Amino acid sequence: MSVLRLGLCVLGVYSMFLLWAVAQERLSVPFQHIDGQSTDKFKSALFLGTCQSFLSSLSALAYILIRGKSGSSLSSLLGLDLASMVQTNNSSHSKTNGSSSTKVNGHSHSSSAHLHTYSSTSKALLLRYLQVSAFITLAAPFGFAALSYITYPTMVLGKSCKLVPVMLMNFVMYRRRFAPHKYIVVAMVTAGISVFMGFGNEKPSKASSNGEQGSHSQLIGILYLFINLILDGAVNSTQDEMFARYKVTGQQMMFWINIFCTLLTTALGTLPLPHIPVLHPSSGLQSEFANAIGFIRTHPSAIIPLVQFSLTGALGQLFIFETLQHFGSLTLVMITLTRKMFTMILSVVVYDHRLTLGQWAGAAIVFWGISVEAWVKRKEVHAKRVLQEKEKAKIKSL
Repeated sequence: MSVLRLGLCVLGVYSMFLLWAVAQERLSVPFQHIDGQSTDKFKSALFLGTCQSFLSSLSALAYILIRGKSGSSLSSLLGLDLASMVQTNNSSHSKTNGSSSTKVNGHSHSSSAHLHTYSSTSKALLLRYLQVSAFITLAAPFGFAALSYITYPTMVLGKSCKLVPVMLMNFVMYRRRFAPHKYIVVAMVTAGISVFMGFGNEKPSKASSNGEQGSHSQLIGILYLFINLILDGAVNSTQDEMFARYKVTGQQMMFWINIFCTLLTTALGTLPLPHIPVLHPSSGLQSEFANAIGFIRTHPSAIIPLVQFSLTGALGQLFIFETLQHFGSLTLVMITLTRKMFTMILSVVVYDHRLTLGQWAGAAIVFWGISVEAWVKRKEVHAKRVLQEKEKAKIKSL
């Protein structure tokens, strides 16, 4: 059963995110106008984010309801039933000690204190969800905008290097330090990216439509990608901190983060905001969602990649969290690492990108560095398991 579950997880991650990557790259190039005489680009990253986060929240809710314990309340399944747990624990504690707490106006002081603690904890947790959602909402437009200046293989390679911003943001935000080998991995990743960019001779065709040429265009794309990675690093470091501090499941986190993302992107997309580069590309005091819907009406060929992008992204997240829950982060790292390699190869084949020998060498250095990180993690996990088995053997001998 375990082997079958792992096989389904690998198949799900590969199929969903490979299709997601193809749709994402298709959405970054111009679409044919309904009049057949002109082409235009789809620019609304907020609309894309809203579609995906809404479907992701629905898929997470469906997963929770299907896999949850029968008889559990909805608030309990969503991780919100802490208040009743506090009341139950307080009641049982009072009965065990053979006394009850002092009551004022029929209410228990200790119960009120526990409920106050619960209220503060739940508010702090919801604020954390909102914080992560804000980071994600800001990060997505920069990643989408970067594709107008750099090729998709460059984008995939850069996104494979999340270890660098994750380490940086963990140190900046939470003062965490890392093992020496991680800094070696970061150096290898940085060197690989430098080689990949230095030996590249392909310029994205989208650059000319933005009025940018040559290395200046690539610098803009790299800057957008860097901002995207920094915000992604803030997301991952905050999620690590939340898992360590709060007792939430991956599916609960997926549900709440996507709910908040949907609310944030809907608010930004419907408000008549002024033109903001990257974040709100609509001109004047216009609603971005109105422009996005108008674009879809005049460019119907954009519907299929939009649906493909949203649906595969939502379903792919479920396989990610399923893998994380049953097989741990090490297995997930190995799956996502190889998936990104196949994503780059698929992009080269489907969209006819031309990579030089130096670029392939740079990509190899990057994936080699990430493989070193995965290998070290595997050794650490194996050592912990051996130690746990020895401790169990000692207990049994006693």
